[in-house]
Amino acid sequence: MANPSILKLTDADFDAQVKAKPLLIVDFWAEWCGPCRMIAPVLEELAGEYADRLVVGKVNVDENRQIAARFGIRSIPTLLFFRDGARVDQVVGAHPKGAIKGKIDQLLNAH
Repeated sequence: MANPSILKLTDADFDAQVKAKPLLIVDFWAEWCGPCRMIAPVLEELAGEYADRLVVGKVNVDENRQIAARFGIRSIPTLLFFRDGARVDQVVGAHPKGAIKGKIDQLLNAH
């Protein structure tokens, strides 16, 4: 994860990070997950394109089991969308960039 604009979230700092961001996408992923590796560059691109309006965070489910269990993550990748600390939407599976971008635009315009 070379992109400095992407937060690495852990069980220990998750709540504080989520509350501190106006719009946050959290990618629940694992090293061994092929679809997770497919959407990682898409999320990096989106983090750059929307740098002033949203933050992308990643939770490695193998290293942070508590937070994954708390949100009932059963399959990965799962993207959870948070606004001002509250979960407002989710996308399960590796979706194309256009679909994720559409969800982001919908959430940004609803605010």
